[in-house]
Amino acid sequence: MKKCFFLFLGLSLFVLSCSNDDDGIQNGPTPNPNPSANVIAQDFMWQAMNLWYFWQGDVADLADDRFATDAEYTAYLESFTDPEGFFYDTLLFGEDRFSFENENYEELVSSLSGISQSNGVEFGLGLIGDTGNVFGFVQYIWPDSDASTKNISRGEFFTRVDGVQLTTGNYRELLFGDNSTYTLGMATITDNTISDSAKEVTLTKVQNQVEDPILVAKTLDVNGTKVAYLMYNRFLSSFNEDLNDAFATFKAEGATELVLDVRYNPGGSVNTSRLLASMIYGTNTSDVYIKQRWNNKIQAQLSDDFLTDYFANSTGSSPINTLNLSRVFVIATESSASASELVMNGLAPYIDVIHIGETTSGKNEFSITLVDDPGNSFVYNSDREGNINPQNSWGLQPLVGRNENADGFSDYTSGLVPDIAISEDLTNLGTLGEVSEPLLARALEEIAPGVTKMDFTVEMPADAFTTSRIHTPVRDHMYLEKPLQLNK
Repeated sequence: MKKCFFLFLGLSLFVLSCSNDDDGIQNGPTPNPNPSANVIAQDFMWQAMNLWYFWQGDVADLADDRFATDAEYTAYLESFTDPEGFFYDTLLFGEDRFSFENENYEELVSSLSGISQSNGVEFGLGLIGDTGNVFGFVQYIWPDSDASTKNISRGEFFTRVDGVQLTTGNYRELLFGDNSTYTLGMATITDNTISDSAKEVTLTKVQNQVEDPILVAKTLDVNGTKVAYLMYNRFLSSFNEDLNDAFATFKAEGATELVLDVRYNPGGSVNTSRLLASMIYGTNTSDVYIKQRWNNKIQAQLSDDFLTDYFANSTGSSPINTLNLSRVFVIATESSASASELVMNGLAPYIDVIHIGETTSGKNEFSITLVDDPGNSFVYNSDREGNINPQNSWGLQPLVGRNENADGFSDYTSGLVPDIAISEDLTNLGTLGEVSEPLLARALEEIAPGVTKMDFTVEMPADAFTTSRIHTPVRDHMYLEKPLQLNK
């Protein structure tokens, strides 16, 4: 039986494995509902979560011995008339912040492809006092996007969409709804007060946009020390060679220090995080980068080779260009999640990771896409569309595992705490990649004290209750890209 597994560690759809294996994942006997009961969706959800969910052993209703008879199981499922509510209110563990579902698995699969509709503006949203009104602040603009052709840039503010004041009740519809074109009403900040301005900017979302994750890659001369600076905004495997090329340039330019800026990076490919870590630290393929931890029933069926990732000496197409550093400066904030945190945690046993910024998101779990295909252990496989139950279109994206570093550490669900705490300042966001940009300048102060001659007082912290990246299909997911290996 051909099985393809798709795993995500916190956005894009990638094949983890396709293998001919008639054994598959074993789950033992499972309860079966009465065929006449109208519980198809609920039955799928329970069976899939009972097998794969990371916290299966901690959710009483997902226990293997929860039901003594099929009749009891049927009655239980029939007591939940809303599948969505059943998933969120009954099956999820209390600490789970990231598992989600979709009533249409095709929409779920499409949304996880890594391609999005975007106008090219990345922004944070903040609250205006206790009024319920919302303002936005531009963090950066995608190159070669619609916004890159308009009069809008990092550090600008907006309060309105199509003349309507943004509020906590309407911002989702106005900014992230079906409207392909909207006009932002801009604003200014004076003395920590936000005021509307007459300036307006009309933006159009373009289909099939893919963001180049390397926003800035340059080498700075800091009092004679060559410092590589990389502004990296998403872990996308399609840009692995570009990332490796950037490190080749850093090496050629004599960089001996690195500032890795992932302040806005919500995550992505685990393998890309491994390659980036290797470009920073080294290419010793016997050094453990990370180890996976699944629930007990799945963990026992996966091989040690599959569960362990080592540092890499090749991207798969070319040798890794590594700086062989003994320390790295990482700019990370509360918007830094999943694969961004994974790099920091995976490097920590080997080199000094000097974290500058804010406590990170705390996203250290990965997920998989599940559909009603019990013949493939409920794991979505595009080659098995015909095997998915045509009476049940629900798809699930539950957390199924956690990564730990070579020291066995994985407990950062509250986030990674900075060594040097500093927030972005709305009154002085600066230009990314320039030595005068406050967070980069703070990193450079550690390399060459006194070099920037800056006051790092933050007048108006850039506190965002949400960002544009969280409202994209990929959000803050991590995904694996390697063949599944079962124990025999």
